[in-house]
Amino acid sequence: MKRQDIGFILLVVAVFLPFFLIDSVYEWYKAFNSAHGMIMSFIKFAVLATMGEMLGSRISSGEYLPKGFGMIPRMVVWGILGMGINMAMIIFSKGTPIFLEYLGLQGASTMLDGPFSAEKVLVAFSVSVAMNSIFAPVFMTLHKITDTHIARYNGSVSALVHPIKMSEIISGLNWKVQWGFVFKKTIPLFWYPAHTITFLLPSELRVLFAAILGVVLGVLLAVAAKKK
Repeated sequence: MKRQDIGFILLVVAVFLPFFLIDSVYEWYKAFNSAHGMIMSFIKFAVLATMGEMLGSRISSGEYLPKGFGMIPRMVVWGILGMGINMAMIIFSKGTPIFLEYLGLQGASTMLDGPFSAEKVLVAFSVSVAMNSIFAPVFMTLHKITDTHIARYNGSVSALVHPIKMSEIISGLNWKVQWGFVFKKTIPLFWYPAHTITFLLPSELRVLFAAILGVVLGVLLAVAAKKK
């Protein structure tokens, strides 16, 4: 284990440990999260998903913060994307059960907040499939576009104020990897079951768990990068 690995572990401990050891910190988190869900979504994804990308960078390049990584612009972009994920989770967790009721599954709209049952798992899985089939491909592509944009400015904060050359970046994406690995493999094999677990959790924990999954996303993206 190298010094940078020890530093990363200490960073993770410093971020999470207070929530487990200090009751007042955890109570503040619950109260603020309840009152300001979108702001907390920004913070959760800005911190956790960026840490996931740092871990992915360690796997692919050997460094957590290689030259041009752009931690600040990545945190800002992840925060904004995190708010979009929160919005999507609300929309699909409410809309999909209503659609299931339309198809004949009575009481589906209340099952996610009810006791554990086979029907609850079915509803959670249906929400996950709907969200990851409709929203995830757009989200993943947008994330790849913003990554490319940040890289073009060598990780500089100035990337946040320059317009994204959407058509140019989209035409230059590695669609073979984007489709063959990111969409075709990670969505059905990982994100469907992972977000089924997400929607089985109490509603106040879902965004946090989804942000923690951002760490896994960083590793998956590192694997995709190596496939190039």
